[in-house]
Amino acid sequence: MQKRQLGLSGLQVSAIGLGCMAMSEFYGARDETEAIATIHRAIELGVDLIDTADIYGLGRNEELVGRAIRRRRDRVVLSSKFGHVRGPDGRFLGVNGRPGYAKAACEASLRRLKVETIDLYYLHRVDPDTPIEDTVGAMAELVWQGKVRYLGLSEAGPKSIRRAHSVYPIAALQTEYSLLSREAEDEIFRSVRTFGIGFVAYSPLGRGLLTGKLKDLAKLGPDDWRPQASRFQEPHFQKNLKLVAALEDIAARRGLTPAQVALAFVLAQHPHIVVLPGMERREDLEENVAALDVALSKDDLAELDRAFPVGAAFGLRYPEAHMPTLNR
Repeated sequence: MQKRQLGLSGLQVSAIGLGCMAMSEFYGARDETEAIATIHRAIELGVDLIDTADIYGLGRNEELVGRAIRRRRDRVVLSSKFGHVRGPDGRFLGVNGRPGYAKAACEASLRRLKVETIDLYYLHRVDPDTPIEDTVGAMAELVWQGKVRYLGLSEAGPKSIRRAHSVYPIAALQTEYSLLSREAEDEIFRSVRTFGIGFVAYSPLGRGLLTGKLKDLAKLGPDDWRPQASRFQEPHFQKNLKLVAALEDIAARRGLTPAQVALAFVLAQHPHIVVLPGMERREDLEENVAALDVALSKDDLAELDRAFPVGAAFGLRYPEAHMPTLNR
C-alpha cells in the first residue's frame, strides 16, 4: 500500500482512505454487515485511514466504526470530526466551535468509538461566532491529555488555516476536491503548502458522478440527500453527465474505470494529497484501491485539465443553505 505523509506533521497514512459516512446515512439504503466487511477488507488491503464524524448517523457511524476496528485498532489511523450540530430529529442546527463543546464532543466520540485516542481530530466547520484560536486551543489541550494525536480542519479558508496553525500545528485540511470541484487549487493549496499541512480530498468522485455509474436520479432512494444539491437537479444533472462523458472516454482508452482515472488525477496533483472516497461496499473498495496503480501521463493530465477546468461543474456542491459554512 502506498503511504503518504500529511504535510510536515510526520503522520503517514495510506494514499487512499476509507470514508465511512454513507455506511450510516445520506446515501440511501444501508447494510451494516457489508459496511463492516468493507472496513475489514480495507484494513487487509493496507488502507489504514478510516474516517468518520460525530454527526454521521447521529453518532451511529462512530459506533459502527468502533465495532469494526475493535480487534484491529493498531492497524488503523482513526479520524473523526466535531463542530456540526444536529438535533435529535437530524436537523442541522449550526456550527459550534466553543472550547467546552470541543472537549465534550471529543469525550462523546471516544465513548462511541470505544477507543482511548483519536488519531486525527478535525474541526468539521469553522464556527463564525468563536475565534478559531479558542477552538484550536481547546483541541490542543486534548492532544496534551492524550485523547487526540493530531489536529485537522475541514473546509477552512486561508485566513482560518493561518490563524489555527499559529496556535497549534495543523496536520491536515480535509476539503472537497475532485475533477468537478477544483476551487481549492488556488488559495487553499497555496495555504496548506505554505504551512506544511497535508490535504485530504473528500468526495474525490463527485458524490458518485465521476464513477460513470450514476445516470438516473430516479434510482436514488428517498433517503439520498444528493437531489437537494443543485448539481444533481435538472438541467444541471444532464449537463454534468456530458462532462463525465469525457472522463469515460479517457478511461475506456486506458482500460480503466472512470473512478480510477478520477482518483489518479487527484493523487497526481501533489505528493501530500490523500484521497478519501466514500465506500460502503467491498466491490467499490477493490475498484478504487486499484487506482493507486494508475500512472496518468502528462497528456492524460492535460486532457483531463481541459475537459474539467475550474468551475466547469454545473450547480452547487451542497444545498444553498449549507454553502456559507464552507471556506471560512
